[in-house]
Amino acid sequence: MQRRVWPLWAYYAVAAAVFLIDFFTKKIVERTMELNERIEVIGNFFILTSIRNRGAAFGILQEQRLFFLAITIAVVSAIIWYFQHSYRSGRPLLMISLAMILGGAVGNFLDRALHGEVVDFLQFNFGSYTFPIFNLADTGICVGVALVILDSVLSSKQEKHTNDNGESNREEQQTV
Repeated sequence: MQRRVWPLWAYYAVAAAVFLIDFFTKKIVERTMELNERIEVIGNFFILTSIRNRGAAFGILQEQRLFFLAITIAVVSAIIWYFQHSYRSGRPLLMISLAMILGGAVGNFLDRALHGEVVDFLQFNFGSYTFPIFNLADTGICVGVALVILDSVLSSKQEKHTNDNGESNREEQQTV
């Protein structure tokens, strides 16, 4: 059975949705919250905290703006190239995950390019541990990477069940 292939524009629509959700939530935070203001949403567990990040996800590599802009251009270019050449691959999970990474990367790229920093606002505390504050672009990137890993695991399992001709392996045929 052949998998249904989404049209190419659908993957770009996923990327655009991640970008737009990130963009508008950052604008809401910028316009309604003061810098370093905190709003408890779920007690001390989930807090909206308006900060600016001049580094990468979770605040690593501070003040490396040109490096991040260059890396983002390379990643975005590679994803777009892959979309154009591989969208009929029969791997929609991989394509959706790359779209999420694309949307998040472009969201943070825009902030870095225009302002030199990224708006972060989602804070989670686990007892005495505070997870680094992040935004929805970071979420899109992290979920996208997790889905790339899931797709790799699922694809490798699928490859073990089929041979080069797309037929079931002998061992599998004998056990069925």
